[in-house]
Amino acid sequence: MRSAAELNEQIRALWLRAGGSLSAQERAEYELLVVEWAAAIQGEVVEAA
Repeated sequence: MRSAAELNEQIRALWLRAGGSLSAQERAEYELLVVEWAAAIQGEVVEAA
């Protein structure tokens, strides 16, 4: 599982490549990254507790 920081960087890179306007394919990629990022954040919070 990728870390939240790694996923955040991928999300930022996607937005930079897209120039602020996502295509349908980029939107699908973005949504998958956000779901994975949210799961990673949740996992990191649980591990830290």
